[in-house]
Amino acid sequence: MGWHLRTAEESLAELRSSNGGLSAGAARKLLAEIGPNELQEMARRTPLAMLLAQFTDFMILILLGAAVLAAVIGDMGDAMPIIAIVILNAVIGFVQEFRAERAMAALREMAGSSATVVRDGNPVSVAAREIVPGDLVLLEAGNVVPADLRLVEAVHLKAVEAALTGESLPVDKITEPLEDPDLPLGDRRNMTFKGTVISYGRGSGVAVATGMGTELGRIASMLQNEEETRTPLQKRLAVFGQRLAVAILIVCAIIFTLGFMRGEPLLLMLLTAISLAVAAIPEALPAVVTITLALGARRLVKQNALIRRLPAVETLGSVTYICSDKTGTLTLNRMTVEKVAVNGGELPLKEACSTGGGEAGRHFMMALALCSDARLDGEGNLIGDPTETALSAAALSCGYDRRDLERNFPRVAELPFDSDRKLMTTFHRHGEEFVAYTKGAVEAIIGKSSAMLVMGEERLPDVDGILSLSEEMAAEGLRVLAVAMRHWDRVPGRMESDGVERDLIFLGLVGMMDPPRAEAAEAVSDCKGAGITPVMITGDHPLTAGIIARRLSLVEDDGKAVITGRELAGLTQEEFERRVEDIRVYARVAPEQKLKIVKALQERGHFVAMTGDGVNDAPALKRADIGIAMGITGTDVSKEASAMILLDDNFATIVKAVREGRRIYANILRFIIYSITCNAGTLVAITLAPFFGLPLPLLPIQILWLNLLTDSLPGLALAAEQAERDVMKRRPVDPGEGIFSAGRGFYVVGFGLLIGAAALAFQMYALRRGLPWQTMVFTFLVLNRMAVALAVRSDRQSLFTMGFFSNPPLCGAILITFLLQLAVVYIPALNPVFSTAPLSGEALAVTVGLALGMLLVSELYKAIRRMLLQK
Repeated sequence: MGWHLRTAEESLAELRSSNGGLSAGAARKLLAEIGPNELQEMARRTPLAMLLAQFTDFMILILLGAAVLAAVIGDMGDAMPIIAIVILNAVIGFVQEFRAERAMAALREMAGSSATVVRDGNPVSVAAREIVPGDLVLLEAGNVVPADLRLVEAVHLKAVEAALTGESLPVDKITEPLEDPDLPLGDRRNMTFKGTVISYGRGSGVAVATGMGTELGRIASMLQNEEETRTPLQKRLAVFGQRLAVAILIVCAIIFTLGFMRGEPLLLMLLTAISLAVAAIPEALPAVVTITLALGARRLVKQNALIRRLPAVETLGSVTYICSDKTGTLTLNRMTVEKVAVNGGELPLKEACSTGGGEAGRHFMMALALCSDARLDGEGNLIGDPTETALSAAALSCGYDRRDLERNFPRVAELPFDSDRKLMTTFHRHGEEFVAYTKGAVEAIIGKSSAMLVMGEERLPDVDGILSLSEEMAAEGLRVLAVAMRHWDRVPGRMESDGVERDLIFLGLVGMMDPPRAEAAEAVSDCKGAGITPVMITGDHPLTAGIIARRLSLVEDDGKAVITGRELAGLTQEEFERRVEDIRVYARVAPEQKLKIVKALQERGHFVAMTGDGVNDAPALKRADIGIAMGITGTDVSKEASAMILLDDNFATIVKAVREGRRIYANILRFIIYSITCNAGTLVAITLAPFFGLPLPLLPIQILWLNLLTDSLPGLALAAEQAERDVMKRRPVDPGEGIFSAGRGFYVVGFGLLIGAAALAFQMYALRRGLPWQTMVFTFLVLNRMAVALAVRSDRQSLFTMGFFSNPPLCGAILITFLLQLAVVYIPALNPVFSTAPLSGEALAVTVGLALGMLLVSELYKAIRRMLLQK
């Protein structure tokens, strides 16, 4: 219902209320009919249900099956780590999901606990939950608005609505009806909304919506109905786990059948098949993923990015779109004076300070400093209205300190700012005389000026020239105010605008804006170089948004790249989906439209990061592949709905996080390729041995040792690998790309076959030479895994370019693994346990040489691949 279109009287009549409010009886009756003024929550899942849900993932079920098999064959040393990994993974998932449920609680806390309403003609304090439509609510500075209100009275009333609408500045409120039925919330100035805060003045309004019927309630509904999306890695691992399980079962069944047909002992083949099943499953994968993500989260916190849900770290590496709020993220969230116009000409602020501007410039700067209520706190920070702090900061930068000026020009009277007059005037004593400084809207100042000060001389005001300058500054996205003065012999007896704010001397114009962060332009450029599309989504005016976007090179001069919430509402879903990839700036958007944008991009196959700080951002933050809340300006609601919090509210921090995410995703892939390639080699050797008339290359205990030794330390050490130099010059991982895409599947199959063939050839060689062939093959497969770990550090760069020792944890893991394998081979007490025999120096050298040969083959493969990519 378009309450902003109606007069205050019509609204009161429609709700059967009046300036005396509702009667207490009518209010009680309405409360019983429509329910309390509260945000209702959907039924939550119990903590037990959340915990049990952590064990339904397919990969987790496979690991549990592997643990059972390991226990069946008596290998509790393998079973217990698997169970521990599964439990750790479940606990982490439970904690993250439990924390996500708190977003609604934070939303409810915004509503305020009590309010003053008029009942039976008298103001009374009631609990906010007892307010009903028709209640006349009294407002004053500091109040949290308890319901959606159609304003009846507004005396210098301002409301901070950034959390709901995205509007960065306090909104001046009015009572007159508005004509446009499609006005966005930020422009409905005759209304205030539940959860926003009154920052200045006083007023009253009739409640037109309560509880879930309010704008805040609509957001609560969207927030509860949105499901969090699974991360790219979670999706890929689910597919990977299913295919891996099927492949392992088939291969193990084949090995068991072939061995049984060859006459191998039934128990031996059963144990071999089970051992292979356990070994082939990369049970360390959840631990590697969790530890890698945790280490990444720790690194990110040092870069001002706090990770609330570990999978978000990996998701960052797959992001293709970053939908960013403007205020405070791409900009400083601080109004700043950029240009002034004195003596009839426009100047950058620094130039105006250096040239001085003569008499006009001196009074201009004094007006900025003195005609203001901004104050310096104990730490030297300016506090107060954003516009006034900007003007005071400009004056201070030019050497005009209000504290010093007030010693010679103390304020003796004032006319506060009024949204109808759009002016503010202060009177100051200077000796026996008085001077008044006035600031406000350009048209209002010009209309009340009879002269202008130019180079120390008073002239008739050049109205056309002033307006032209004002328009030029406004076209640059600046908010423009005018400044004037007047000399007085004494302070007027009656402080009324008609008598005081006339016959002014025009001093100049001041243009200000919330400027882009210095590092934001470089971050946007880095995004584009990395194949990521940055998009601005803001509640601010389209002109301001467009100017900032052009200064950051988000858009050039393409009018189609900027769209308003109203224009977006006029597009059909099909039209919007066709255009969504071409739009770079969304201005004056409603909460549901932010959600619509994220969904449209996801439907086009993109991974979307959404930043925001307001309540209106929460549903989109929850829906996005990664929701990023502002740590400084963000509401509790947005933080609880997000996966990551920017501690410095800086867009550049997101780009740093993306780099870290790409590094982490690459490291997880490295472990998977390392593990599956090595396991494939072992499977090939054991599967093909019977076809060549060879005995089983490995015994069950050796298979399990091989798995336990090489999947733990070296695998975890790969998580410490640094990002490759060109990581931010590559395009994001294709959303449709699987784990074995981009040549990784070829590498796994090719090198798996090569490792298996090398092991069988080595077995034949050792058998013919009468050497302890099984120990040699066993040791070769262990050392070969270390070679593969070195090889997969990069799929492009040569190991010789990267340096053998550039990953110290991996070097340490390789050394420990090598020493443990030597212990199994050379310590007499361990020989019968692992069915090994000591190797001669020559046999060990040949074994090590063959493993190094496999490393050289991998390096040759990468060299060929680099040449092909260059072509």
